[in-house]
Amino acid sequence: MVIGHSSPARWAAPEGPWTEPDLHLFPQDGHRYEIVDGSLHVTPPLTEEHETVVRALIATLRAAAPEGWWVCDRLGIELGTSNLIPDVTVLRPRSSGGSWADPADVALVIEVETDTSRRYDRLLKPDLYADAGIDGYWRVEPLPEPVLHVYELGPDGYRPAQTIRGAGPVKVDAPFPFRVSPDAWL
Repeated sequence: MVIGHSSPARWAAPEGPWTEPDLHLFPQDGHRYEIVDGSLHVTPPLTEEHETVVRALIATLRAAAPEGWWVCDRLGIELGTSNLIPDVTVLRPRSSGGSWADPADVALVIEVETDTSRRYDRLLKPDLYADAGIDGYWRVEPLPEPVLHVYELGPDGYRPAQTIRGAGPVKVDAPFPFRVSPDAWL
């Protein structure tokens, strides 16, 4: 027996699909642990550039949000057999306030791409958000210059509505009217 040496916590994968309670097994180590159709998906810790863009988006949205709207970072959304954690979530007034948001309460989700999340943010996550009926999806490419891709929910998933880049403020109408300037995010 070695005194003073502690082993890392051990966990075992569930015998069936991963579920939301299983996510509580993981440490708060900067990784993002999500479930997609019962399968675990892990994203590495995020860069400072990523975090700078997320903070700027939150500040911009909170400053423009009408009373009663909530702008949250890393609030999980429960989507049936999936539990996703967008970078930014905008909740409608009178949302349920659960630790995992109900998709019916979510007006907008935003994902800020990284090298390790690009395909996940472009292909899989928007499909799951659209299937859940979330009205708006924004995807931000932070480098080499910030570009905002705005998508609206249509009958067959999200459709491109607007691409915004540069320093000039550009008006967006959803989830509420305000102006964005992607160059100001870095």
